[in-house]
Amino acid sequence: MKSCLALVVLCSLPFAALAVDDYKLGPLSQENPAMPKGKVIPMPVHESKIYAGTKRDWWIYVPAQYQPEQPANLMVFQDGHDYVGVKGAWRVPVVFDNLIASGDMQPTIAIFINPGYSGDTKPPSAWKNNNRGKEYNTLGDTYARFLLEEIIPQVQKDYKLTANPEGWAIAGASSGAICAFTVAWERPDKFRKVFSTIGSYVDLAGGHVYPSIIRLTERKPLRVYLQDGSSDLDNPFGNWPLANQQMAKALGYQKYDFTFTFGDGAHNSKHGASIFPEAMKWLWRKDAER
Repeated sequence: MKSCLALVVLCSLPFAALAVDDYKLGPLSQENPAMPKGKVIPMPVHESKIYAGTKRDWWIYVPAQYQPEQPANLMVFQDGHDYVGVKGAWRVPVVFDNLIASGDMQPTIAIFINPGYSGDTKPPSAWKNNNRGKEYNTLGDTYARFLLEEIIPQVQKDYKLTANPEGWAIAGASSGAICAFTVAWERPDKFRKVFSTIGSYVDLAGGHVYPSIIRLTERKPLRVYLQDGSSDLDNPFGNWPLANQQMAKALGYQKYDFTFTFGDGAHNSKHGASIFPEAMKWLWRKDAER
């Protein structure tokens, strides 16, 4: 009997393992030949004044439905290299093509921007850009000013963006997520929507204080989509699942327009990317204007 039981346990383990963090992309993340396709435009390397001495790669996505006489919505993605591809994890241009064509999103221009690096030699991986921690984990309005004063005006030279802050969203994962939240928190007059996955609301640079700050601050006109998983990081800087649950509880306490999707994922994009199309439907739902 013991040997039979052992066999059952051993046979079941691989299937149980597959059930954890085994998220897949759905049909809205797949290219559809019937849908009009927007264009992804690589932008010239940006040299920052606010983050003096740093350079960065960035791209923009312009939907096929964009019309100069009708200002577009805007969404900014941190760690842009991870979102811009049509064959990668997120496939933002594909998802936007599908959702804009179906009417679930209005025509939306996306900015995909990497953190900065110093010197003339680009790091072998954008994840290793040496200014990432400073830009993304630091609280305050510096990164918001960087976007509003240096990056977005370059886009506005060629494309018209809505002046309505309900039409401006910002997104990121991990440190990019707390960066996105910080931008909207500091400048709700510009950004009203946040998409945050595996957010680093821990003490990498003081971000663990956000739940308390949210509870003590008058509610701001933000809409927030949070995602995390029970297998996310736990290290000396904090516990990511707990931190995201605390964020959700604080937002709920202050009656924010928010939702929190909590799964069993680890510190990666699998879960976030799998729910991305539905998250965009929720974030951009038509009752968005308040």
